Amino acid sequence: MSEQQYDVGRGGTPAIARPRATEVEQHGIDTIPAEHRHSGPLDLFRIQFGGANTFATVLLGTIPVALGLSLWQATAATVLGVLVGALILMPMGLFGPLTGTNNAVSSGAHFGVRGRVVGSFLSLLTAIAFYSISVWVSGDALVGALVRLSGIPDSDLLRGVVYAVIGALVIVVVVYGYQFMLLVNKVVVVGNTVLILLGIVAYAGVFDFGYDPGPGAYALGSFWPTFVLSALVVMGNPISFGAFLGDWSRYIPAGTSPRRLLGATLGAQGATLVPFLFGVGTATLVAGKADYVVALINASPLWYALLLMVVAFLGGLSTGITSLYGTGLDFSSVFPRLSRVQASLSIGAVAFVFILVGRLALDLIDSVNAFIGAIVICTTPWMVIMAIGYVVRRGFYREVDLQVFNQGRTGGSYWFRDGVNWRGMVAWIPSAVVGLLFANYPPLIEGPFRNVAGGVDLSLLVAIGMAAAVYLAMLFAFPEPRHVFGPDGPRWVPAADTAAPAIVDDTSASAHRVRARTAALDRRRGADV
Repeated sequence: MSEQQYDVGRGGTPAIARPRATEVEQHGIDTIPAEHRHSGPLDLFRIQFGGANTFATVLLGTIPVALGLSLWQATAATVLGVLVGALILMPMGLFGPLTGTNNAVSSGAHFGVRGRVVGSFLSLLTAIAFYSISVWVSGDALVGALVRLSGIPDSDLLRGVVYAVIGALVIVVVVYGYQFMLLVNKVVVVGNTVLILLGIVAYAGVFDFGYDPGPGAYALGSFWPTFVLSALVVMGNPISFGAFLGDWSRYIPAGTSPRRLLGATLGAQGATLVPFLFGVGTATLVAGKADYVVALINASPLWYALLLMVVAFLGGLSTGITSLYGTGLDFSSVFPRLSRVQASLSIGAVAFVFILVGRLALDLIDSVNAFIGAIVICTTPWMVIMAIGYVVRRGFYREVDLQVFNQGRTGGSYWFRDGVNWRGMVAWIPSAVVGLLFANYPPLIEGPFRNVAGGVDLSLLVAIGMAAAVYLAMLFAFPEPRHVFGPDGPRWVPAADTAAPAIVDDTSASAHRVRARTAALDRRRGADV
């Protein structure tokens, strides 16, 4: 039996085994047994804050200034974006402890066990975007420091090599899994916070609290459209965690108080104001420069330029890990031929190609704006549907039935019609599409209805409102089966008296491969014990 650390149980569970950080994680998206639930709300806080306490978040903080806002206008847009995004995100930390699996699989309760691939798609989109941003920004910071300290000429080749090194290190940590990721984020929570706050000392002599480029600088021509766009870009950071919170909260005992889980998410996202406001403030120091990261390195005192290299390196690892880990985890179930490790390597390779194309061939700010916009508009209505489903179901979920598709079987409470719950799908698809029609993320995403409110972006309001209204209408017009609600029945919505189809083995070849892989994993766990 391998060495393990033992923690006192939390949330009403017995003593819990905590694997070493250097042990390769064995669990996929299968239900985490109670005896392996070794985390708590503090760990959920650490991973969220650590994953965002990085130069990638700093870059998002610079965008309101880059769009033409003054220091205080940019600060207000940033605080608003973080707060609203955190409020939308908070319920997404509740599913993992109840279902023992990630949020994409948990969404099968509301979208069907096959329809949950919507969540898998959203996690892939988010992972590529934030993995790329983390490697871009961290690599640029390291390159800028190398150029300043050693005189090495900047070049696409140098940047490509640095991107490759950081990207490869991220994948190594992802392969080891949850415990290693948690260790990295524990370091980043403390280390990067201290290093970023030292910026107050580094820039005290040159900072201008009255920075204001004037109305002529507004990217969208006037204040409110530019302000709203800035807040939406910032919102992309908390919203991006929506598909991933279950990756980490699944290791938290089921008996944990929902208030503590909600508080952990709210606290973590509130703490991200540290890197966000660092970005807002330092953007005013290098306003107008083509490359923010390199310009900031050159404008910094030498001692702080060295510290920024550490911030960039640790942050690049942290954000990249939290983004890539969950997607590799989930796609190993969507594509049965791939293990968690193989799926992580495959997605990492695709993301690295995007890094090279997006950073070296396209405009960085335009690429970030477009991806963040797509993430916010597509993910937010999915999260709204999940939250409404949680409320009307009274937080009741059947762990076994959620795993049907992953195990190559059919039937169960969440089979609905051929594995798809069209109530959720009919609410999500038009909400995301119509939201994009109202979007205004120039020049890459400019919907035909972007100017209906004088250029103010209404995409998020439209997407949220439509998702909530259509989903509730579907629940009343086509009541869900009573068995999905549990013993206490539905809350505020009707239910239909329909029996759940029996769970049976799927006879297809792909399902056979899934069962074989599951059996091999079970044998490996038995050998470890």
